[in-house]
Amino acid sequence: MEKLPIVVAIPTKNEAENITTTVRSVIDHFESVVVVDSDSTDDTRALAKEAGAEVLPYTWDGGYPKKKQWCLEHVHPERDWLLFLDGDETPSQELLIELRRLFTVPPGRTVRPAAFDIPLGYWFGGRRLRHGYTIVKRALLDRTRSRFPEPDDLDAPGMGEQEGHYQPLVDEGAEVATLGAPIEHRDLDPVRTWFDRHNRYSDWEAWLEHHPEVREQIRRAKTRQGQLFHRAPFKPLLSFGYAYVYKRGFLDGRAGFDYALAMSFYRWQIGLKARELRQAAEQRQFSAPR
Repeated sequence: MEKLPIVVAIPTKNEAENITTTVRSVIDHFESVVVVDSDSTDDTRALAKEAGAEVLPYTWDGGYPKKKQWCLEHVHPERDWLLFLDGDETPSQELLIELRRLFTVPPGRTVRPAAFDIPLGYWFGGRRLRHGYTIVKRALLDRTRSRFPEPDDLDAPGMGEQEGHYQPLVDEGAEVATLGAPIEHRDLDPVRTWFDRHNRYSDWEAWLEHHPEVREQIRRAKTRQGQLFHRAPFKPLLSFGYAYVYKRGFLDGRAGFDYALAMSFYRWQIGLKARELRQAAEQRQFSAPR
C-alpha cells in the first residue's frame, strides 16, 4: 500500500501509556512518523522506537518558536504536509480513507487548502462521547502556508513549551477546509491527569484576563466557536448548559454529565484565579508607597 505524502509529528512528554498505540495506528499509512520528545522520564522514547517511529529530542529554550512551530520548521521539512497527533490520539479508519482521497492527486496538481480542521472523537471517563461539546483541531498543515502565532504570553504560567489554546494561522487568502472523519482522542491515563493539565491551563487563561492585549491576539487565532465563547459572560453556567443541554450531552449518560461538569469547573477555575490575580494587583497598588 502506497503511503500518504504526509509527515506525522507526535509531540510527547511521558506518554508511555499511550504512545505504542498511537505510533502503530499511523506507521503503515504515512511516509514519516516522528515522535518529538521533551525529556520524558518514562519509556516513551524506547516504546516509540520499538513501534517504528523516529524519535527527536526537544528542549525548549524559553522563547519562540515553541514546540509545534519547531516541528513545522525541523521535522522532515522536505515534505510540505504535516499532521499533528497528540501522544494519545489515533486517526480513525474513516479519516485515513478521507486523506487518501484528498492526497491521491495527478502529477502536477496540488491540494488546494493550506490547512484542514479535523474533529476529535473525544473519550472521557472511559467512554466515547457522541454528543456535547465538540472539539475541532487544525491538525493537518501545509507548512509552506501555515504557522503558529507568537502572542506575547511567554511570561504566562501554565503552558511552557507548548502553544496555547489557539489555532495555527494560514497565509492571507489561503483556504482552510474541514474534514468529516475524526481523530480519536483516547487517553488511557487516569482521569486525575486531565485535571492536572487543566489546572495548568487555567493558570494561563487567568493570566490572559489581566493582559487584554494578549488575550485579543489569542482570540483572533481561535475557531469561530472559540471566538464567540471568548466574549461570553457567565462562562461556567453557559459551558454546562451548552454541552449538556443544547448539544445533548445527556445522551452520553454519566460520562456526558461528568465531562460537561468538568469543563464547567475548568471555566470556574479560570474566573476564580483571575479574580485572585486582580485582588492581588489591587492590594499591591494600595500598599505601594505614595
